[in-house]
Amino acid sequence: MATPPQKSLSSAKAPRFAEQARTVLAGSEKAAATDAVHVKATPPKTKITVSVIVKRKEPLKVKKRNGRASEPVRVTRAHYLKHHSADPAAIKLVKAFAKEFNLKVEDDKTQAVRRTVQLTGVAADIQKAFGVELNQKTIGGIEYRVREGGIQLPESLTGSVLAVLGLDNRPQAKPHFRVHAAAAGAAPAAAPSSYTPPQVAQAYQWPAKASGAGQTIGIIELGGGYKQTDLTAYFKTLALAAPGITAVSVDKGKNKPTNANSADGEVMLDIEVAGSVAPGAKLAVYFTPNTDQGFIDAITTAVHDTKNKPSVVSISWGGPESSWTAQSMTALDAACQSAAALGVTITVAAGDNGSTDGGTGNNVDFPASSPHVLACGGTKLDANGATIVSEVVWNELANNEGATGGGVSNVFALPPWQDNSNVPKPGGTAGGRGVPDVTGDADPATGYTIRVDGKTMVIGGTSAVAPLWAGLVAVANAQLGTQVGFIQPAIYAAKAASGFNDITVGNNPAFSAGPGWDACSGLGSPIAAKLIPLLAPAGIGIKASASKAGKAATKAVGKAAKKKAPVKKTAG
Repeated sequence: MATPPQKSLSSAKAPRFAEQARTVLAGSEKAAATDAVHVKATPPKTKITVSVIVKRKEPLKVKKRNGRASEPVRVTRAHYLKHHSADPAAIKLVKAFAKEFNLKVEDDKTQAVRRTVQLTGVAADIQKAFGVELNQKTIGGIEYRVREGGIQLPESLTGSVLAVLGLDNRPQAKPHFRVHAAAAGAAPAAAPSSYTPPQVAQAYQWPAKASGAGQTIGIIELGGGYKQTDLTAYFKTLALAAPGITAVSVDKGKNKPTNANSADGEVMLDIEVAGSVAPGAKLAVYFTPNTDQGFIDAITTAVHDTKNKPSVVSISWGGPESSWTAQSMTALDAACQSAAALGVTITVAAGDNGSTDGGTGNNVDFPASSPHVLACGGTKLDANGATIVSEVVWNELANNEGATGGGVSNVFALPPWQDNSNVPKPGGTAGGRGVPDVTGDADPATGYTIRVDGKTMVIGGTSAVAPLWAGLVAVANAQLGTQVGFIQPAIYAAKAASGFNDITVGNNPAFSAGPGWDACSGLGSPIAAKLIPLLAPAGIGIKASASKAGKAATKAVGKAAKKKAPVKKTAG
């Protein structure tokens, strides 16, 4: 009788996931929720969807400056998909893991390019799969699903899985906008000035043929919504056509406008600023839940959106670095790194609570502190047409109306392009990245005239500066005929100084403005007409003439800037 062939050791099956030793997923440790009141254990049959971020096939290649990693090498989308999307073996492993723990793998055609596998299951199975305990707790009177400690993964997933998001659904970020006291119904501390966004663009010398035609600006929103009737009415007052807008749902997020006291103020500010300073551009607004999962999924969705194709993405939400888990920061920064490699610029508000960022000591806001985004701080602007009378650092803390964020990251190292910027040392042993990179009008006392849910309001905050710079990038892309992408190496070069209004007065308050870059106004506010030519990637020249659509938009934005002089409001 023949002896049956013996299985080789290499063909032996690995132990079931449930039988493997468990290790803590690096960076997944989450501190205990403060001021939380325990309600109950999360019901076992509660449906939960998590996003599992897996490793790339190959790391992104990066350029080097002074012997250190600088920015990602620019690649095509085809090259990115072939070399830098998800490792197929990692996805296969996650799917096998899901099957063993009764978790459904959600169907998603962007799974590989976003390196994100979404798994859905009941709480009982989710807790077993990820070695966590989920509880319902109230924080500030609102009930959330909370996890604490680290995520425990079977050892065979180590190195393949980089983050697991969505176990906890506490809010991750806050919008960075400020409604001026007069607009909010309180007595103003001082008589404010307000400007339409095109008037701010005029002060910053937007080019004479400014147009965003052919570009799409992506906007990330973690709440709120817009009403088309408001937008039609608002743009009509500016003598501009309302931009074409697409609302994109991420993780079941929706366009949900409610009232002027909600996050609608953020959404309308972003749309109305970006749409009016880059006339002719289309807008894609990505609505997502306010969680780390929603935030990161929205960014990866926008960056890899081959239907709407945003060339620049604006983000006006964030929170202190200390409020994020390390895995979430790493995953979000990696998404922004992918954007840089694909030539998609990301502009981010630096925060509205000064150098503390609303915490103890000095803190910077994330994702503004990511070295792969353009961090946008705020100023107080006094302008008359195209002439800036004065511009200083935004600091209205004495009036309880905020101040620009800015400082030094305790997480991300000093980027090579900031080597000559005299960035202060970080507070700890790690970090070094200086925030912000650039600035613009943000003080609510010199804010933007915005329409929200039928009301005209004056709104400021660095939330206005992120879409302002996103609009500038869209105009640059249209004018140069290419995507400028990751612009930090260009704007920090010595020759780019002529493209900025250097802000030398004011503080936030731990850091003071001075000549050159500083940790409250960055490199300064834009002199757009001079700056845009400096952003052209090597070998790209400025188009000699604008398209018909561009000329029409140029004519319209000129009318919009001249239509109404800055509104001087006096206390009654």
